[in-house]
Amino acid sequence: MATRPRQKSPSSGWTTSSWRTRPAAQQPEWPDAAALKDAEAALAGLPPLVIASEARRLTQELAAVARGEAFLLQAGDCAESFHEFSADSIRDKLKVILQMAVTLTYAAGVPVVKVGRIAGQFAKPRTSPIERHDGVELEAFRGHMVNDEAFDQDARRPDATRLVAAYHQAAATLNLLRAFTKGGFAALSHVHQWNQEFVASSSEGRRYERIAKEIDRALRFMAACGIGLQDEEGLRETDFWTSHEALILPYEEALTRRDSLTGDWVACSGHLLWVGERTRHLDGAHVEFLSGVINPLGVKLSATASPQEVVALCERLDPARTPGRLTLITRMGAGNVGRSLPALIEAVRAAGHPVVWACDPMHGNTFTSDNGHKTRRFDDIVGELREWFAVHRALGSWPGGLHVELTGDNVTECLGGAEAIGEGDLGQRYTTTCDPRLNARQSLDLAFDVAELLRG
Repeated sequence: MATRPRQKSPSSGWTTSSWRTRPAAQQPEWPDAAALKDAEAALAGLPPLVIASEARRLTQELAAVARGEAFLLQAGDCAESFHEFSADSIRDKLKVILQMAVTLTYAAGVPVVKVGRIAGQFAKPRTSPIERHDGVELEAFRGHMVNDEAFDQDARRPDATRLVAAYHQAAATLNLLRAFTKGGFAALSHVHQWNQEFVASSSEGRRYERIAKEIDRALRFMAACGIGLQDEEGLRETDFWTSHEALILPYEEALTRRDSLTGDWVACSGHLLWVGERTRHLDGAHVEFLSGVINPLGVKLSATASPQEVVALCERLDPARTPGRLTLITRMGAGNVGRSLPALIEAVRAAGHPVVWACDPMHGNTFTSDNGHKTRRFDDIVGELREWFAVHRALGSWPGGLHVELTGDNVTECLGGAEAIGEGDLGQRYTTTCDPRLNARQSLDLAFDVAELLRG
């Protein structure tokens, strides 16, 4: 999988660069065209971050979700940071996701497909291309792949060398994730060790410890029965997949490779890529690009999405109706789900598309507090999930996944939860570069709520 020529897909006329003929939303205006070309050439010569066989395996796991035989947990940072990058932060984020997955598996009795918003989530769409403070207008912060959050002209100038820096951070992150998940850290016998200090002393941590003790008892019972636990791969390690919004298209194109065995095109920047609410235009550049790669894909859908739009997107991105290929991630906001979701489910089902339905209860519930911090209420997050589960139960469809923004750090960015974080607490540990995230305690609290909903 080396540097590839821009060859046409044999059936559709798609090329790795055909997106350039379409309207491309949310792209920065790169001030140095030569630097952008140099960055694209550098990326095209670097090894792939993921390979075709991994993308196909994730598609198979998501096919089980589409059939109602598994559950998808997609979680991680709002936007990964160049400044806060360390082994500890990656490990702590992974710990929270593993804790949530164990809680959901224990409650629902189905496998959990674990997908991180990690190793590529360096760019964010913005409502406005301009940010204003005290009468000064600058380019909006678009994530560390593009520019910096500091409010000055040099920091906000898009810098194409950041594309290559993002690749190298993604590669280092993936290397550590693979070591953790395949090297013993993710072994089920270590469930107690995933409980961070500030979580373990909480009510959520104590509930989790009860599950961990039950798992310990089950493992001891299996060992007493002569089952060789060290020989059981599923107990010693786990699959952990990466995902990000495929937003900055020059980066995605440069990391797209042709599988030498099948001739398929693979976006080698991550295992699963999604298109956002602001870029899911049927005739747009992002949908054009994603239509030609074999990776499993996600589409974010707000309450404004019509059944006709959604079915057309399904047809465009998954005309072969391949189970596991397409995940529809609704982000509608508390109070809007019952009004908007049923028609989408019925239209997609009538069109015969075997999609995964997932809920992002974060983005539709964002607001700005009186003290100027973007935040979300934990009760609204849970409220949207309850409405979402109720709709699926009523229609007989499988509520297949949860998509959340979280961190392993003890931040104060979302209101409520068992800690009862109030508006006055937001400034204490508000470290996100973009949108507010759940902290570890709130994330585990949410996992218990979703586990109860999965039990029906």
